[in-house]
Amino acid sequence: MTLPAAQWPAIGTTASVVVTDPAYLEAARHIVVDELAQLDLACSRFRSDSEVARLATRGNAWTPVSGMLANVLACALDVARVTDGDVDPTMGTDMSRLGYDRDFGEIQKASAVGSDVAVLPLTYRLVYRTTWHDVEFDHAKRRVRVPAGLVLDLGATAKAWCADRCTGRIHRELGVGVLVSLGGDIATAGTGPDGGWVVRVQDLPDVTTGPSAVVVLHDGCAVATSSTITRTWQRGRSRLHHILDPATRRPAVPIWRTVTVVANNCVDANAATTAAIVRGRAAEPWLASRGVAARLVDHDGRVHTLGSWPAEVAA
Repeated sequence: MTLPAAQWPAIGTTASVVVTDPAYLEAARHIVVDELAQLDLACSRFRSDSEVARLATRGNAWTPVSGMLANVLACALDVARVTDGDVDPTMGTDMSRLGYDRDFGEIQKASAVGSDVAVLPLTYRLVYRTTWHDVEFDHAKRRVRVPAGLVLDLGATAKAWCADRCTGRIHRELGVGVLVSLGGDIATAGTGPDGGWVVRVQDLPDVTTGPSAVVVLHDGCAVATSSTITRTWQRGRSRLHHILDPATRRPAVPIWRTVTVVANNCVDANAATTAAIVRGRAAEPWLASRGVAARLVDHDGRVHTLGSWPAEVAA
């Protein structure tokens, strides 16, 4: 059975929503569009009018923030804590210096013709290396203070957090089973279709390139994939990707082409996949020690599964 679905470009990626009742598809899509608009205004590094951009210019001053940014930042700092800093939200300036300083669609256009991605001039200056410990955050009063020039990069957690939020809101307001995918960060809520949600796990949009798998997610489960072969660009002689190692402030060593994790929510799944990319060869024992259901693909295409990785099914 084909379920009612909608898909559209948003926040530099692709948003999708699937519901179990076609009568609620348009309302569900409207909720996702609304949440993404709020998320973009709060968290985008590429909008001069975003809260994240304004924070970078405030120079060590306490700054009031919206409920949206407060909640996303609280989530990002919690993820930094539980991953021992492997997923650090303070590397926006580093990311910009490496060339990821605009919407990724613009970077893709340059890469498509083999052009070197030129770095745009920074309008702020950060004089020392930061970590998530440098973010002062008063959640109760909804205010933040960061070092002058620090640009938050919340991309590692914001999409996953928003996927969880969208599915929760859709199920609560519409009472329908729902799956939301934001660039491959997938969350579900409510009662799914008979047999569960069928999801393809892959590292490139072209399903004929690289290993892929089809799994079934049961009600309330989520899945996230992090990759070192998507969101890449050319700088000089180096091919760079978007997952930085906080220890080096450079792209993590690409031991894995993709890591996928199934968890009870998308934030937990994404935190594990991103940290696993950063940890490289240490990822497997780390994930195993946490009892995580994971699928790792190395750069030779070999697939490693851990924990209670769901059985794979025919497409």
